[in-house]
Amino acid sequence: MKKSELKKTIRDSLGLNDKKLNEAYVVQAQKYRLPTELLSEKNKAAHQELMENYVKSLNEVSARLDSVDKDEAKLNYSEFRSLKIDEVYNLNAAFLHAMFFENVSDVNSVITMDSMAFMRLERDFGSFENWQKDFIACGLSARNGWVVTVYNSFLRRYMNVVVDLHHQNIPFGSFVCIVVDCWEHSYYKDYLKDRKTYLYAMMKELNWKTIENRFNKAEKINKVIS
Repeated sequence: MKKSELKKTIRDSLGLNDKKLNEAYVVQAQKYRLPTELLSEKNKAAHQELMENYVKSLNEVSARLDSVDKDEAKLNYSEFRSLKIDEVYNLNAAFLHAMFFENVSDVNSVITMDSMAFMRLERDFGSFENWQKDFIACGLSARNGWVVTVYNSFLRRYMNVVVDLHHQNIPFGSFVCIVVDCWEHSYYKDYLKDRKTYLYAMMKELNWKTIENRFNKAEKINKVIS
């Protein structure tokens, strides 16, 4: 379906076909093939469906923001405020899931010592092993959410972040480089309560080619702001 057709479908379903769109954007969920055997097929299918639901919700919020009465915005309660909060929640949920799918499930996972990712993680964490330990600790600390390695433009270095839910505890100025889902739905079907074993499994099959591309983008951002 073309983007214009998708936008019209969303508008029609929300009763907005007679209103002009000034801000609405539309995102589309991709289908991901995860060859890993460390996650079951039922888990993969359920996770894909979950991401698609977040994308659907994000598009609905985007369309509603186009017609909401901004003159009624206030801090205690307003439809505009609620929609803006829902926008960030669903935006992060959709794209973090996509980035997670893209950077896991490499059954031939290899990182080389001369790669940008390896060199930067060694520099900012003291050693690659230190980054791994810190990453695992963050993953075990997320109440429901994510562990993410980001480049932070304020600190001008890489750091691991514990993200509760989809939108809490994220430092401003962060560019996402490595993502692992720590919500219970991501591992409970296959690992029950054993999140640590799940985390080690995901890290064993990180897609370092995809991650390397993200690190290279982060380095370009650093050059621009330096």
